[in-house]
Amino acid sequence: MMENLRTKANSPFLKIVLALIILSFVLGGVMMGGGLGGGGNNAAEVNGQPISREQLQQAFQQERQSLQEYLGDKFSEVASNEESMNMLRRQALDSLINNQLINQYANELGLSASDKQIEQAIFAMPIFQTNGQFDSEKYRDVLNRYNINADNFAAQMRQDLVRAQLSKSFTGTDFALPSEVKTYAELFMQEREIRTATLSLAQIQAKQVISEDELKAYYDANQNSFIAPEQVQVSYVEMDAAAMPKATITDEEIKAFYEQNLKNYTQAEQKHYSMIQVASEKEANDIVNELKNGADFIAIATEKSTDKYSAANKGAIGWMEASSTPSELISANLTEKGQVSAPIKSQDSYVIFRLDDIKPEVVKPLDEVKESLEVTLLQDKSIKQFYDLQQKVSEAATNDNESLISVENVSGLKIATTDWFDRNNPPAALNFPKVVNEIFSERLVDKNGSTGINSDVINVEGDRAFVVRVTHFKAEMTEPFEKVKSDIEALVKRQKADAQLKAEGDKLVAELKAGKGEEALNAAGIKFADVQKVSRLMPQTAITNATMEMPQPLEGKPTYTTARDEQDNLVIIQLDKVTLGQPTKEELSQLTREYQGAMSAAVNEALILNLRSNAKIEIQNLE
Repeated sequence: MMENLRTKANSPFLKIVLALIILSFVLGGVMMGGGLGGGGNNAAEVNGQPISREQLQQAFQQERQSLQEYLGDKFSEVASNEESMNMLRRQALDSLINNQLINQYANELGLSASDKQIEQAIFAMPIFQTNGQFDSEKYRDVLNRYNINADNFAAQMRQDLVRAQLSKSFTGTDFALPSEVKTYAELFMQEREIRTATLSLAQIQAKQVISEDELKAYYDANQNSFIAPEQVQVSYVEMDAAAMPKATITDEEIKAFYEQNLKNYTQAEQKHYSMIQVASEKEANDIVNELKNGADFIAIATEKSTDKYSAANKGAIGWMEASSTPSELISANLTEKGQVSAPIKSQDSYVIFRLDDIKPEVVKPLDEVKESLEVTLLQDKSIKQFYDLQQKVSEAATNDNESLISVENVSGLKIATTDWFDRNNPPAALNFPKVVNEIFSERLVDKNGSTGINSDVINVEGDRAFVVRVTHFKAEMTEPFEKVKSDIEALVKRQKADAQLKAEGDKLVAELKAGKGEEALNAAGIKFADVQKVSRLMPQTAITNATMEMPQPLEGKPTYTTARDEQDNLVIIQLDKVTLGQPTKEELSQLTREYQGAMSAAVNEALILNLRSNAKIEIQNLE
C-alpha cells in the first residue's frame, strides 16, 4: 500500500500515517516554505511564485517563539520594541524566500523523493515512537488532535524531502583531504611566544590640563550630546495576585464540577483491530474461507497482506475509539472479540478486518481526581478574583480621571508616587517595558505635558498589573554648561590622553622595529614583561586576538603591534616565536568535523547568495 503515494491514499490506515508524517514536518519546522498562499494576499513573490502572508505569520511566530525560549525573562523588553519585531519578521521572510529558491532550484535539477524514502521517514520519526518503535496509538491521537488533512499536505511533504536532499548534496559530503585538515589543525592549535609592555591611559589622562575656553568650545560644538531627556513624576496603584486573599474551594463545588464535566474523566470504549489487505475480491474471499476453516489470521496477514506496515506488525493496526474509527471499519460492524469481517472494498483494494480485543468504557472515580480538581478550581477562582479586581479598577480609572483616588477606594490598595525619572531609568517598581511605554505614550504625555488622564490596567509578567498617572512632566532640554562642565572635562581629558597614547605607542613600535627600542622604552618608563604563551585554545582577549593576527618573525627578528586591554591601556606586543600545533588523532578527528562543517556552511551560503542574485524577488507586504 505504501508504493503509490503519488496518487490518493487507498486506505484509511494510510491516511492516518500520511497525516502524521506531515504533522511531524510541521512540528519540526520543515514546512516553512510550503504553498499555502492566495494570489491577492501575498507577502512576497520569488520568480513569480507567491509566499503568502499566512506563511509569513506562521514563520514569524516560530522565530518569535524560538527567541522567547532563548531570552527567557528578557524577551518582553525585545518584544515591546517595534524595530526589533520588524527585524524578526524580515528574518522570517528571508528564510521563506531562501527555502522557495531552494525548492525551485531542486525542481530545475529534476530531484525527487521516492515513495520508499517517505516510508522510511514515517518509521524514523521519534515523535510517534514508543521504545524506539512506531506507535499506531500515538500517531492516531496526534492526528485527531491537530485535524491534519493528509491529501492536502502529501505533495508538500515530498517537496520538503527534496529540499533536504538538495541541501545534503551540497553540504553533506564527508570529503576533506587529510593534508588540508592537518594544516588547518596545525595553524589553529599553534602557540605564540610574546612579551608585552603597557602604557597606562590613566597616568596620561591624569597629566592632562584643560582650559575653560576648551571646555566651552566643546560644549558649544556638541550641545546635542547634552540633552536631558523628558522626565516625569508618576502616581500609581499596583495589583499583585500573590498579595490577594487566598481563594477557598468546598467539597460541594468540587463534586458539582466533577458531575458537570464527567465526560472529561471518562475513557471511551476502545477496540483493537487487525487487517489483511489484498488486491482482488476473489483473493479476499478465499482468505475468509481459509479463516473459517481454522487458518491463522496472523500468519496470513504477515505473508499475504499488501499493506507493508500492518503486515510487519502481524496485521495489527492498534486501539481505536468510536470517534476515530475509519468508515471502512465502522461498516465492518464488528462487535465481538475474534469476529472477522467480510471483504470490504477500499479504493482499489479489499480489506478483511478482525476485532482482537475490547476495553470497556472506564469512568475515573471522584476520589481519584479530587486533588487535581481542587488545584485547578483554586487556580481558576484566584484568576477570577484577580480579573474581577482589574475590572473594578479599570472602571474606576476610566470614570474618574481627576486622580487615582477612586481606584484606591474600590481596590483597597494604596496610591504610590515616584521621584523624577526618564524613560531609560525608571524606578524598580515600574521597570516593565509595557508600563514605561504607557507612561511616555501620547495618551499620558503630549507636547503640553501631562494629559491628566489615568491609564487603563496594564498587565505585566508575574501576575501583576498597574494603573498609572503622570502627575508632573519636564520636557527635553539642553543641560546648562555648569551642570555638565565636570563631565566635559573628563571627556576631553580622555580624548587628549587617547590621542597621546596612540602617538607614543606608534613611536615606540617604530623605534622597536628600527632596533632602538631599549632606549625608547626606558625613556617612557616601561619595560617588557616575561615571556608568555598564547593560542586560540585559550580564553580570547583583545591581546590574544591581536597576537594571532601578527605576521610571523623572520630570521629571528621579532614583530610588533599594539592593542588595547580591558582598561583601554595601550599594550605593545613583541612576537618572538611561533610553534605549530601537534594535534592528536582525537583532535584531528574533531577538527575534521569542524573543518567540514565550516566548508559546508560556506558552500550553502554561496549557493543562496547565487540564487538570490539571479532571482526576481518582490516584497509586497510585510505586515
